[in-house]
Amino acid sequence: MGHAFDATDITLSIVKIAIVLIMMLQITPIMVWVERRGSALIQDRPGPNRVGPLGLLQSFADALKFILKEDIIPSGAHKWLYTLAPALGLFPALTTIAVVPWGRGFLLHERLFLGRRLFAGGRWFEPVVADVSVGLLVVFALASLSVYGITTAGWASNNKYSLFGGIRASAQMISYELSLTLAAVSALLVAGSLRLTDVVWQQTGSFVLFNTIKLPAWNVFSPAMWLSFIIFTVSGFAETNRLPFDFAEAEAELVAGYHTEYSSMKFALFFMSEYMAMGTMSALITTLYLGGWDIPWYHEPPTFLGFILSALCFLAKVSFLMFVFVWVRWTIPRLKYDILMRIGWKIFLPLAFLNIVLVAAFIAAGWI
Repeated sequence: MGHAFDATDITLSIVKIAIVLIMMLQITPIMVWVERRGSALIQDRPGPNRVGPLGLLQSFADALKFILKEDIIPSGAHKWLYTLAPALGLFPALTTIAVVPWGRGFLLHERLFLGRRLFAGGRWFEPVVADVSVGLLVVFALASLSVYGITTAGWASNNKYSLFGGIRASAQMISYELSLTLAAVSALLVAGSLRLTDVVWQQTGSFVLFNTIKLPAWNVFSPAMWLSFIIFTVSGFAETNRLPFDFAEAEAELVAGYHTEYSSMKFALFFMSEYMAMGTMSALITTLYLGGWDIPWYHEPPTFLGFILSALCFLAKVSFLMFVFVWVRWTIPRLKYDILMRIGWKIFLPLAFLNIVLVAAFIAAGWI
């Protein structure tokens, strides 16, 4: 009997990993199309509209181009580090999402297929790959590794513009990681746990504002948490190297920054890691501040239907935030580098500390 239960656990884990991996791999082709069409819409032009209906197959044409292009390694580059850097950039983006819950848990019933039992009934299915007790610490530990890929690529390329991009990225990520982490502490204080599933459960339900408006009990609607939400979201833009914080690339100044010398699939891996990091950051913002998979004003039943509805709700929130990433890129120009550093160290860092004190005071007073 013990062996059957072990086999069930392994099967369910493989299913969850497969679902998350497939979703993460779909982010890049979908978001490339959304980015191109979205920027075209904002700039009042057609965008890609030749390859497939509405240009939907343009991403696949781009992927084919990357696969077929010649892979060139500069003569003065450090070959091993130059080759390793794209994988170092992709690894954190793929692994960080493992601790994020993407649906409401439900009770599995025994299923039969061609007269054989697929898995034991009465098993609880939690839609998260690794429901660890230190979930957010795992997120920050893995996310902090992404800077190594960018910095290594900049140094190993033997190109001064690439090196400038790598150094900029390291300074930027170190600066904004502090604000990002401290902003997340507020959400953890309210939930009383580092486990991200507990953070989501704490945001289920609703509350009444001014005896008239019924709002979801999401952290973003809490009087003490909106500042944390703003700091975390803006720091998330800086952590993912997206405009107005894309100083690691800065085409007008550094050609293409840290990936100037990259081509073919190595360049495509950097491309993928940026969009996957966008997806992971959007999922984190959703989990910490927008109620995760919680459907507003609706009590999700612990059934398969409840799981599907909650997973779709989570996907809708993440999709909206990823569109915001695109929207901001084509609306706000790049800041000056000194302004970037000033915002990170002199504004966001003190505000993040102040917000922790504010949230702690609200909790002590029993208002949260």
